[in-house]
Amino acid sequence: RVLRGLLGNWKTKEQAQKAARGLPRRWPIPGVKDIVVVASGKGGVGKSTVTVNLALAATALNKGLSVGLLDADVYGPSIPRMLNLSGRPELSNQDKMLPLVNYGIKCMSMGFLVEEKDAIVWRGLMVMSAVQKLLRGVDWGELDLLLVDMPPGTGDTQLTISQQVPISGAVIVTTPQDVALADARRGAQMFRDLHTPVLGVVQNMSHHVCSQCGHTSHPFGRDGAARLASEMNLELLGNPRLSMYLWRYRM
Repeated sequence: RVLRGLLGNWKTKEQAQKAARGLPRRWPIPGVKDIVVVASGKGGVGKSTVTVNLALAATALNKGLSVGLLDADVYGPSIPRMLNLSGRPELSNQDKMLPLVNYGIKCMSMGFLVEEKDAIVWRGLMVMSAVQKLLRGVDWGELDLLLVDMPPGTGDTQLTISQQVPISGAVIVTTPQDVALADARRGAQMFRDLHTPVLGVVQNMSHHVCSQCGHTSHPFGRDGAARLASEMNLELLGNPRLSMYLWRYRM
Protein backbone atom coordinates (compact mmCIF):
# COMPACT_ATOMS: atom_id res chain seq x y z
CA ARG A 1 0.00 0.00 0.00
CA VAL A 2 2.81 2.42 0.87
CA LEU A 3 4.57 1.69 -2.42
CA ARG A 4 1.39 2.14 -4.47
CA GLY A 5 0.75 5.47 -2.75
CA LEU A 6 4.33 6.50 -3.40
CA LEU A 7 4.19 5.59 -7.09
CA GLY A 8 0.87 7.38 -7.40
CA ASN A 9 2.50 10.63 -6.23
CA TRP A 10 5.75 10.15 -8.11
CA LYS A 11 6.86 13.27 -9.93
CA THR A 12 9.28 12.98 -12.80
CA LYS A 13 12.83 14.19 -12.58
CA GLU A 14 11.99 16.93 -15.10
CA GLN A 15 9.20 18.24 -12.83
CA ALA A 16 11.55 18.24 -9.86
CA GLN A 17 14.17 20.15 -11.83
CA LYS A 18 11.62 22.75 -12.88
CA ALA A 19 10.68 23.27 -9.23
CA ALA A 20 14.34 23.78 -8.39
CA ARG A 21 14.96 26.67 -10.78
CA GLY A 22 17.07 29.36 -9.20
CA LEU A 23 19.04 26.85 -7.11
CA PRO A 24 22.56 25.58 -7.92
CA ARG A 25 22.66 23.07 -10.77
CA ARG A 26 21.98 19.50 -9.66
CA TRP A 27 23.94 16.94 -11.64
CA PRO A 28 22.37 13.53 -12.30
CA ILE A 29 24.04 10.29 -11.25
CA PRO A 30 25.01 8.46 -14.46
CA GLY A 31 22.61 5.65 -15.28
CA VAL A 32 20.08 6.53 -12.56
CA LYS A 33 16.63 7.54 -13.80
CA ASP A 34 14.94 8.60 -10.56
CA ILE A 35 16.10 9.26 -7.01
CA VAL A 36 13.70 9.08 -4.07
CA VAL A 37 14.98 9.91 -0.58
CA VAL A 38 13.45 8.47 2.58
CA ALA A 39 13.89 10.77 5.56
CA SER A 40 12.80 11.35 9.13
CA GLY A 41 13.27 14.15 11.57
CA LYS A 42 13.96 11.80 14.47
CA GLY A 43 15.86 8.54 14.78
CA GLY A 44 14.20 5.33 15.87
CA VAL A 45 11.02 5.70 13.83
CA GLY A 46 11.84 2.80 11.49
CA LYS A 47 12.98 4.84 8.50
CA SER A 48 15.62 2.34 7.39
CA THR A 49 13.16 -0.54 7.77
CA VAL A 50 10.65 1.33 5.61
CA THR A 51 13.35 2.06 3.02
CA VAL A 52 14.40 -1.58 2.75
CA ASN A 53 10.80 -2.73 2.46
CA LEU A 54 10.09 -0.13 -0.22
CA ALA A 55 13.05 -1.46 -2.21
CA LEU A 56 11.92 -5.07 -1.79
CA ALA A 57 8.32 -4.20 -2.68
CA ALA A 58 9.41 -2.25 -5.75
CA THR A 59 11.31 -5.24 -7.13
CA ALA A 60 8.47 -7.63 -6.25
CA LEU A 61 5.67 -5.54 -7.80
CA ASN A 62 7.67 -4.51 -10.87
CA LYS A 63 9.73 -7.46 -12.04
CA GLY A 64 11.59 -5.46 -14.65
CA LEU A 65 12.43 -2.57 -12.31
CA SER A 66 16.10 -2.09 -11.48
CA VAL A 67 16.39 -0.78 -7.91
CA GLY A 68 19.34 0.50 -5.90
CA LEU A 69 19.63 1.54 -2.26
CA LEU A 70 22.12 4.10 -0.99
CA ASP A 71 22.69 4.15 2.76
CA ALA A 72 23.53 7.81 3.40
CA ASP A 73 23.68 7.47 7.19
CA VAL A 74 27.45 7.82 7.53
CA TYR A 75 27.51 7.68 11.34
CA GLY A 76 25.08 4.80 11.76
CA PRO A 77 24.85 2.65 8.62
CA SER A 78 22.28 -0.10 9.13
CA ILE A 79 21.25 -1.10 5.62
CA PRO A 80 24.01 -3.73 5.12
CA ARG A 81 22.77 -5.68 8.11
CA MET A 82 19.14 -5.36 7.04
CA LEU A 83 19.96 -6.64 3.56
CA ASN A 84 22.28 -9.38 4.87
CA LEU A 85 25.27 -7.89 3.09
CA SER A 86 28.90 -7.65 4.12
CA GLY A 87 32.30 -7.29 2.52
CA ARG A 88 34.23 -4.65 0.63
CA PRO A 89 33.05 -3.31 -2.74
CA GLU A 90 35.17 -4.09 -5.77
CA LEU A 91 36.31 -1.38 -8.18
CA SER A 92 35.22 -0.97 -11.78
CA ASN A 93 37.60 -0.24 -14.65
CA GLN A 94 36.87 3.44 -14.00
CA ASP A 95 37.93 3.06 -10.34
CA LYS A 96 34.38 3.43 -9.11
CA MET A 97 32.94 1.22 -6.37
CA LEU A 98 30.61 -1.55 -7.50
CA PRO A 99 27.48 -1.99 -5.35
CA LEU A 100 26.95 -5.19 -3.41
CA VAL A 101 23.77 -7.03 -4.39
CA ASN A 102 21.22 -9.10 -2.49
CA TYR A 103 17.51 -9.81 -3.06
CA GLY A 104 17.94 -8.17 -6.46
CA ILE A 105 18.81 -4.80 -4.89
CA LYS A 106 22.09 -3.00 -5.52
CA CYS A 107 23.39 -1.46 -2.31
CA MET A 108 26.15 0.92 -1.26
CA SER A 109 26.89 2.00 2.31
CA MET A 110 29.62 3.41 4.49
CA GLY A 111 29.12 0.17 6.42
CA PHE A 112 31.01 -1.65 3.64
CA LEU A 113 34.03 0.63 4.04
CA VAL A 114 34.60 0.52 7.81
CA GLU A 115 34.60 -2.23 10.39
CA GLU A 116 31.23 -2.70 12.08
CA LYS A 117 32.73 -2.20 15.54
CA ASP A 118 34.55 1.02 14.59
CA ALA A 119 33.06 4.38 15.60
CA ILE A 120 32.99 7.01 12.86
CA VAL A 121 34.05 10.25 14.55
CA TRP A 122 34.18 12.81 11.76
CA ARG A 123 33.59 16.52 11.46
CA GLY A 124 31.11 17.94 8.98
CA LEU A 125 33.58 18.41 6.11
CA MET A 126 34.66 14.77 6.31
CA VAL A 127 31.04 13.64 6.32
CA MET A 128 30.28 15.75 3.25
CA SER A 129 33.33 14.30 1.50
CA ALA A 130 32.13 10.78 2.30
CA VAL A 131 28.64 11.59 1.01
CA GLN A 132 30.17 12.94 -2.21
CA LYS A 133 32.08 9.67 -2.60
CA LEU A 134 28.90 7.66 -2.10
CA LEU A 135 27.06 9.84 -4.63
CA ARG A 136 29.71 10.15 -7.35
CA GLY A 137 32.12 7.29 -6.70
CA VAL A 138 29.73 4.38 -7.30
CA ASP A 139 29.06 2.62 -10.60
CA TRP A 140 25.35 1.83 -10.32
CA GLY A 141 24.97 0.67 -13.90
CA GLU A 142 21.43 1.28 -15.15
CA LEU A 143 18.88 1.96 -12.39
CA ASP A 144 15.21 2.83 -12.70
CA LEU A 145 15.03 3.85 -9.05
CA LEU A 146 17.63 4.74 -6.43
CA LEU A 147 16.26 4.91 -2.89
CA VAL A 148 18.37 6.92 -0.47
CA ASP A 149 18.14 6.16 3.25
CA MET A 150 18.86 9.53 4.85
CA PRO A 151 20.20 9.97 8.38
CA PRO A 152 17.79 11.50 10.92
CA GLY A 153 17.55 15.26 11.14
CA THR A 154 18.19 18.18 8.78
CA GLY A 155 21.97 18.43 8.66
CA ASP A 156 24.93 18.38 6.28
CA THR A 157 24.07 15.09 4.60
CA GLN A 158 20.52 16.11 3.76
CA LEU A 159 21.65 19.46 2.38
CA THR A 160 24.52 17.97 0.36
CA ILE A 161 22.34 15.35 -1.32
CA SER A 162 19.36 17.66 -1.87
CA GLN A 163 21.50 20.36 -3.45
CA GLN A 164 23.74 18.17 -5.60
CA VAL A 165 21.53 15.58 -7.31
CA PRO A 166 18.06 15.89 -8.89
CA ILE A 167 15.63 14.25 -6.46
CA SER A 168 12.28 13.09 -7.83
CA GLY A 169 10.73 13.15 -4.38
CA ALA A 170 11.08 12.69 -0.63
CA VAL A 171 9.16 10.33 1.65
CA ILE A 172 8.86 11.35 5.31
CA VAL A 173 8.67 8.57 7.92
CA THR A 174 7.35 9.27 11.40
CA THR A 175 5.61 7.62 14.33
CA PRO A 176 2.40 8.98 15.89
CA GLN A 177 4.00 10.72 18.92
CA ASP A 178 4.02 14.51 19.01
CA VAL A 179 7.80 14.72 19.44
CA ALA A 180 8.39 12.62 16.31
CA LEU A 181 5.76 14.56 14.37
CA ALA A 182 7.39 17.89 15.22
CA ASP A 183 10.69 16.73 13.77
CA ALA A 184 8.97 15.18 10.75
CA ARG A 185 7.33 18.53 10.07
CA ARG A 186 10.75 20.22 10.09
CA GLY A 187 12.11 17.60 7.72
CA ALA A 188 9.25 18.02 5.26
CA GLN A 189 9.62 21.80 5.39
CA MET A 190 13.36 21.53 4.71
CA PHE A 191 12.70 19.64 1.48
CA ARG A 192 10.08 22.17 0.47
CA ASP A 193 12.52 25.00 1.13
CA LEU A 194 15.00 23.20 -1.15
CA HIS A 195 12.30 22.81 -3.83
CA THR A 196 12.28 19.02 -3.52
CA PRO A 197 8.82 17.45 -3.98
CA VAL A 198 7.53 15.76 -0.82
CA LEU A 199 5.66 12.65 -1.97
CA GLY A 200 3.96 12.03 1.35
CA VAL A 201 4.15 10.76 4.92
CA VAL A 202 4.38 7.23 6.28
CA GLN A 203 3.13 6.68 9.84
CA ASN A 204 5.21 3.74 11.01
CA MET A 205 4.40 1.62 14.10
CA SER A 206 0.88 2.99 13.87
CA HIS A 207 -0.76 0.12 15.75
CA HIS A 208 -0.20 -3.33 17.20
CA VAL A 209 -2.36 -6.40 16.66
CA CYS A 210 -2.19 -9.00 19.43
CA SER A 211 -1.20 -12.38 18.01
CA GLN A 212 -3.30 -14.16 20.66
CA CYS A 213 -6.64 -12.36 20.63
CA GLY A 214 -6.46 -10.05 17.60
CA HIS A 215 -7.01 -6.90 19.66
CA THR A 216 -5.68 -3.74 18.02
CA SER A 217 -3.96 -1.16 20.23
CA HIS A 218 -2.20 2.13 19.52
CA PRO A 219 0.75 2.28 21.95
CA PHE A 220 2.18 5.46 20.41
CA GLY A 221 -1.09 7.26 19.72
CA ARG A 222 -3.14 7.42 16.55
CA ASP A 223 -3.77 9.66 13.55
CA GLY A 224 -0.76 11.88 14.24
CA ALA A 225 0.65 11.56 10.73
CA ALA A 226 -2.82 12.07 9.24
CA ARG A 227 -3.02 15.42 11.03
CA LEU A 228 0.48 16.34 9.88
CA ALA A 229 -0.34 15.41 6.30
CA SER A 230 -3.53 17.47 6.42
CA GLU A 231 -1.74 20.50 7.90
CA MET A 232 0.99 20.40 5.24
CA ASN A 233 -1.26 19.34 2.35
CA LEU A 234 0.59 16.05 1.94
CA GLU A 235 -0.52 12.53 1.15
CA LEU A 236 -0.64 9.92 3.91
CA LEU A 237 1.06 7.03 2.12
CA GLY A 238 0.44 4.31 4.66
CA ASN A 239 0.22 3.15 8.28
CA PRO A 240 2.49 0.11 8.74
CA ARG A 241 1.76 -1.67 11.99
CA LEU A 242 4.20 -2.39 14.80
CA SER A 243 5.65 -5.82 14.03
CA MET A 244 6.86 -7.94 16.90
CA TYR A 245 8.36 -10.25 14.29
CA LEU A 246 10.73 -7.49 13.23
CA TRP A 247 11.59 -6.67 16.82
CA ARG A 248 12.42 -10.31 17.50
CA TYR A 249 14.26 -11.18 14.31
CA ARG A 250 15.62 -7.97 12.84
CA MET A 251 19.33 -8.39 12.57
